[in-house]
Amino acid sequence: MTASPTKGPTETPSELLARADIDAILGSRHPDPFSVLGLHAAGDRFVARCFLPGAEEVVAETLAGKEIGTLTRLDPAGVFAGIVSVKKRQPILYRARNRGGEWTAIDPYSFGPVLGPMDDYYIREGSHLRLFDKMGAHPMTLEGVEGFHFAVWAPNARRVSVVGNFNDWDGRRHPMRLRRDTGIWEIFLPGITEGHAYKYEIVGIHGEVLPLKADPFARRSELRPANASMTTGEIAQEWEDEAHLAHWAKADARRQPISIYEVHAASWQRHDDGGMLTWDELADRLIPYCVDMGFTHIEFLPISEYPFDPSWGYQTTGLYAPTARFGEPEGFARFVNGCHKVGLGVILDWVPAHFPTDAHGLREFDGTALYEHEDPRKGFHPDWNTAIYNFGRQEVLAYLINNALYWAEKFHLDGLRVDAVASMLYLDYSRKHGEWVPNEYGGNENLEAVRFLQSMNAHVYAAHPGILTIAEESTSWPKVSHPVHAGGLGFGFKWNMGFMHDTLQYLSREPVHRKFHHNDMTFGLLYAFTENFVLPLSHDEVVHGKGSLIAKMTGDDWQKFANLRAYYGFMWGYPGKKLLFMGQEFAQWQEWSEARALDWNLLEYPAHAGMRRLVRDLNGTYRAKPALHARDCEGEGFEWLIADDRDNSVFAWLRKAPGEKPVAVVTNFTPVYRENYAIPLPVEGRWREILNTDAEIYGGSGKGNGGAVEAVKHGNERILAAITLPPLATVMFELDT
Repeated sequence: MTASPTKGPTETPSELLARADIDAILGSRHPDPFSVLGLHAAGDRFVARCFLPGAEEVVAETLAGKEIGTLTRLDPAGVFAGIVSVKKRQPILYRARNRGGEWTAIDPYSFGPVLGPMDDYYIREGSHLRLFDKMGAHPMTLEGVEGFHFAVWAPNARRVSVVGNFNDWDGRRHPMRLRRDTGIWEIFLPGITEGHAYKYEIVGIHGEVLPLKADPFARRSELRPANASMTTGEIAQEWEDEAHLAHWAKADARRQPISIYEVHAASWQRHDDGGMLTWDELADRLIPYCVDMGFTHIEFLPISEYPFDPSWGYQTTGLYAPTARFGEPEGFARFVNGCHKVGLGVILDWVPAHFPTDAHGLREFDGTALYEHEDPRKGFHPDWNTAIYNFGRQEVLAYLINNALYWAEKFHLDGLRVDAVASMLYLDYSRKHGEWVPNEYGGNENLEAVRFLQSMNAHVYAAHPGILTIAEESTSWPKVSHPVHAGGLGFGFKWNMGFMHDTLQYLSREPVHRKFHHNDMTFGLLYAFTENFVLPLSHDEVVHGKGSLIAKMTGDDWQKFANLRAYYGFMWGYPGKKLLFMGQEFAQWQEWSEARALDWNLLEYPAHAGMRRLVRDLNGTYRAKPALHARDCEGEGFEWLIADDRDNSVFAWLRKAPGEKPVAVVTNFTPVYRENYAIPLPVEGRWREILNTDAEIYGGSGKGNGGAVEAVKHGNERILAAITLPPLATVMFELDT
């Protein structure tokens, strides 16, 4: 090699590249590196310029290996330039050498942009619905060269570079091209393959170098405590779920049986050494378990990447990346596919209400309040010490809406349970007077968040008709689960937090006092059909000192189990879809902890095994009897039989559906055994006892009705049946015709 160009007169360093540009490149502060690096026309010739730290000599070649010029070293730090013998713009390769050896590198600055004007248009409009295919890191072949394209939004940055284990985390190596219309920075890096760790090095608006940032659109992350993003390919999953998706796309979910098993994937089960299961191991264990138990859906606490185990996933820093705790993203795709093959749906807990302030996350991403509000009265959450998304910014809305679409499309998800909706809807949520900013009309409604939720639901349901969106909304905000065109938020369902609160409060009381709180159990029916409700006995009720469900019950151990069995029977007979947090199906005594597996050894004891058998049979009965599910969300499916027997703490109602046999549900919430208890029924004849929570197989006393009761018309035209009410039990009867 020589140090002079192969063609043309010898150029001085200043003619090849101005000293100011050299200094800006070496200082990593050049405003437009693509304007000087790479291949550029110089009159009727082309000049190639590169920055290759450590190189002492550089020769330029075509991709086919033809030498086209030897470059001059303009600075010992590794800046080279020289005339090359090419006739048109094309990707070029550098062969570099120093005393340690030789290596090659394809010049990323010899490629044009990947994003186009239509991307810019839709991104600026806020209507781009394929951002997850454009932003972040994606493998691609550009002009015959394989590599990864990187794109990140940082409109206020002075400079953004991709740094990673492929360039020694050196921000000088790969500064990106700014698309000024959108504030998006992009670059195609040739030769990058899957499995590389990377972040973005960002110089803020005042010239400060920010902490390295993970990619907001990263589809894979490092395993904590490491927190870099990872290059990964597109999901390669051969889906076998056409029948499953087609069923839900055609079905009216309100009229389908839905019984959800809520799971924290890191603590459902663990290896003997305490290690977490992979998605494939969870598939081998959790899928058959849920099928056997009769659940229709698994709902996972958040599984998008999060740095801190005790946050349970609610402090997410990687909305697009399934957490590395359970393996690669393809493992989650295989899990979902396995669920769908046996008819199980998968719902994800989704957290657009807030994000953590970890240095590598979204907080002040480009040195400014980009994803969050700058004003802490709108951009900081006092409950969780987290930031709040700026729902008034189109780019932030697009980021979140695209994320919902991403999970549904790429992973075939059946639903999104949206966390903490109330905290989004109210500007004064958990804030005192003076700590919040009213909306344009002077009210406390967050109108920007309302528009976000409506838009998210509208887009998700339009693209994926079979999906379920479920709001955890703890107030009486109207029309949460009504269509957007009817003035609603557009959710498919809403958690019935009132049911959970009132019924658990009732059951925490001694039976002798329950008659004074009878309304706790009847009040919910005044609003039961104003929304499409899910009845949740969720993780929130078994943490933070609240104790497990079985521990909340009153009385001695036998009565605790009987109370809980009666409660489950009451709930499965009550209008609304069902949700039960893991461990409560076998009455785990301990309060749940994310740090350990459930206490599966309890199933060695009959009372716990009986509880699990009851939940399995309740799911089976609920799914098999349309009267119990087909009108869960409609008043015509419910009729009180006995609503006012306070003294005996007895409740009875009828569940019904058009053309189906009605089912009578009767609950006795006292430990008193009652014979010849009269309940009104709509039809004479034999009513078969189809479920009794006091059965011996569930751990009960075995009191019952011998399989059936007879409903007889009395002189006053009332039809009554004399039944036996076991102590602390729920009994269901179906008309036997």
